[in-house]
Amino acid sequence: MGQWVLHVDLDQFIAAVEVMRRPELEGLPVVVGGRGDPTLRGVVATASYEAREYGVGSGMPLRTAVRKLPDAVFLPMDMPAYLEASEQVMAVLRSFPVVVEVLGMDEAFVGAETDDPHALAEEIRARILEETGLHSSVGIGDNKLRAKIATSFGKPRGVGRLTEDDWYDVMGAKPTDALWGIGNKTARKLKELGIETVNDLAAADTAMLAARLGPRMGPWYRRLGRGADSSPVDATPWVPRGHGRETTFQENLTDRELIAGEARKLAVQVAQDIAREGRPAARVGIKVRFAPFFTTSRSLTLPEPTYDAAVIGEAAVELFGRIEDERAVRLFGVRAEMVSPEP
Repeated sequence: MGQWVLHVDLDQFIAAVEVMRRPELEGLPVVVGGRGDPTLRGVVATASYEAREYGVGSGMPLRTAVRKLPDAVFLPMDMPAYLEASEQVMAVLRSFPVVVEVLGMDEAFVGAETDDPHALAEEIRARILEETGLHSSVGIGDNKLRAKIATSFGKPRGVGRLTEDDWYDVMGAKPTDALWGIGNKTARKLKELGIETVNDLAAADTAMLAARLGPRMGPWYRRLGRGADSSPVDATPWVPRGHGRETTFQENLTDRELIAGEARKLAVQVAQDIAREGRPAARVGIKVRFAPFFTTSRSLTLPEPTYDAAVIGEAAVELFGRIEDERAVRLFGVRAEMVSPEP
């Protein structure tokens, strides 16, 4: 019996939930995001595979998506429905004799002791489909990093596998941003150092990486290049550090008083969120996106923890006042970092 990590990822999760509720949409290009109106500002949360074939993807402005695919079905977000479906899937996973670490609504790691991880992966996929109606893909690995990457080899509706034995054969020639944990920005920094492939990163000098990318992150990136990951699958429930709300204005705002008013409205919602959590705010932060698409953030520590929406709102307004930028604002967000939970 070997120790294995499986990464379970639900295929086109949000779009799949919507299609399951509306079977007539099966096979059609479906785009979910914002209020479901592509003439309004908002971003794509998920696109069905049929929509992705036309270049529509997560994070894309809805207005761009409708230009690419005017005949798509656009639907608004329905978070309660997605959370309910997610809970059903996680309950299925927990019905197996395994350790389940939830990563998000649509994915989880599974730690298992088995002599046939592929059979277990297929059984998990079949059980999820039978009990929830949702399709999934599973990655098999000898650690979490390799399992996560392996999932992409099985998508959609399949099983992929990646272990230490075939790490360099499979991953060595790939660009560094093929690694989980390295995005475009880090990949550009690595390229400036002459590191373009996973093999390059695995062979890079640790001291050089530490000097250029930081004493903690530099060596960690080299470990990624080698496929190393010693973190265990942990079933400890995830506890949020904070709660945030944001709004995208349908027309850019230049009146700072109007923007301050919107900040206070968001603060009321955030205060309600942390009250439900039962932990007061210790720190407040804001996110501001200026036109056309420049985003910045600020934060401050409160004199004392609070649930008071007015205090959170005034902190957000104060932070906005510290930003010396007169450009129009298209998005504003307020976030409250809560005090740490009791052990």
